[in-house]
Amino acid sequence: MATVPVPANIPPNPTVYVRNLEERIKPDQLKDSLAEIFSEYGTILEIIAKTNLRAKGQAFIVFDNVDSATHAIDEINGFDLFDKPMVLDYAKTRSDATVLKERGDDELEAHKRRRLAEKERRQAHEALEAQKKLKRPPHGAPDAPGRPAKTAKGAGLKPTSGAAAAVIPDEYLPPNKILFLRDLPDTADQESLMAVFGRFEGFQEVRLVPGRKGIAFVEYESESGAISAKEATSGLPMGEAGKPIRVTYQRQ
Repeated sequence: MATVPVPANIPPNPTVYVRNLEERIKPDQLKDSLAEIFSEYGTILEIIAKTNLRAKGQAFIVFDNVDSATHAIDEINGFDLFDKPMVLDYAKTRSDATVLKERGDDELEAHKRRRLAEKERRQAHEALEAQKKLKRPPHGAPDAPGRPAKTAKGAGLKPTSGAAAAVIPDEYLPPNKILFLRDLPDTADQESLMAVFGRFEGFQEVRLVPGRKGIAFVEYESESGAISAKEATSGLPMGEAGKPIRVTYQRQ
């Protein structure tokens, strides 16, 4: 059997993370093969194998208890599947199926909101880093010959750092408890917006902007309420024309 890396130091939990799988195998065939192998070690609640490029070659086996996951990791780590040795470890986060089984529907919804918030924070960070790279000149690259010095224009102004110049696109702003609404119909008022956004957890208020139509702010007690509202209302058609509204987090 091929030598495989020693599993990382992740706390034991019922979900087994499998990597180094053959990427050319279709997800349904892969799930069937994994089920046949892992079902010998306990009751499987769910097998997750996604098709997107970043997740290819990976899968998650969700058992109904930790002992089954531990037994499977001890026995199967390095086992060849489709001529490639599987690399096994405990998953870093609890699966939805585990949360539902142990804590019920309410905790599952909170778990999903936390996962969505973390995903949006990561996207915001990646977008900022990508913009920094675009604005950063190649290391050691000299200024173009004959280019005039930049001190003439805006002399005396405080220089802008590269981080400040890289503005995160609205779609990738990290979550916070205030939503920024745009493209609202002219008929939108406080009452109609409260009817839409007031049904989410922790709603506090709708703030219209005097003299400005088409925009408003909605505040919640915490990020979780804003996350749920944004997920449910972004692109929602409003007004007689049914034009979709834009819902993002307020820029901090």
